[in-house]
Amino acid sequence: MLKPPFQKDAALLADIDTARNQPDTLHIWWLGQSGFLLQYNGQHLLFDPYLSDSLSRKYAGTDKPHVRISELVVDPIQLDMIDVVTSSHNHTDHLDAETLLPLFAANPAIKFVIPEANRTFIADRLQAGLRESQAGPIGLTDGQTATVGPFVFHGVPAAHNEIERDAEGRCKFMGFVVEIGADHERSFRVYHSGDTLWYDGMVDILRPFNVDVAFLPINGNKPERRVAGNLNPDEAARLGREIGAKLVIPHHYDLFEFNTADPSDFVSACQQYNTPYRVMQLGERIRVNR
Repeated sequence: MLKPPFQKDAALLADIDTARNQPDTLHIWWLGQSGFLLQYNGQHLLFDPYLSDSLSRKYAGTDKPHVRISELVVDPIQLDMIDVVTSSHNHTDHLDAETLLPLFAANPAIKFVIPEANRTFIADRLQAGLRESQAGPIGLTDGQTATVGPFVFHGVPAAHNEIERDAEGRCKFMGFVVEIGADHERSFRVYHSGDTLWYDGMVDILRPFNVDVAFLPINGNKPERRVAGNLNPDEAARLGREIGAKLVIPHHYDLFEFNTADPSDFVSACQQYNTPYRVMQLGERIRVNR
């Protein structure tokens, strides 16, 4: 039996709407895998959503089946309030046409933030779904910044498994640090890692941002899975502590049987390193106040 979410579909959508009545608060929902929905003052940012069964169908009957563990939280066509969506890299659980095309259809004015190095690949995968009304994706590489509505994006490298660059030196795998509510005396700063291992200089890049919330993967790096790897639970807890994150939320688990982790191992590591943490349930909302 698939793991049920804390809330889904109509209940989740009602909760998103209810959160609008709490301004100057950062609201966060986990939508599965690496997908997080953030709301601030009625504006919505969606990190790396995967809300389909495209990979399970693609690999059915192969020697690497992508057997789903948890239920889908929501049909992407129902998310008609999204202002900005991201793709941190080109792997399907972070760049899924069956998720993004319905999102684009439901949100004609949506903005799409991507690694600039991946623009051609993304255009090919999504084809006509990239509407002219979107004025094309907003491309970044590490060290670059873009303001998208109330969200200020800072590009940082990700190593999956290495830091890869195109011929122009632009990162193919990225994380994003996003300032939210920068017009206030103190903004929220969130770090979405994308998929990454720990690399030299990572802490020095991230620590100056004074991250409030860090979304870090915990599924680890096991060559026998035959997929690129990520931080393991211990590394995620240590990295959160090293960069001074005020809260660390794990991701990239409980989607596929062959590529997951036990969040209780992350909890134990956080307790060992005194890392502030929160393990979210699918569809659950948490609030972050100034």
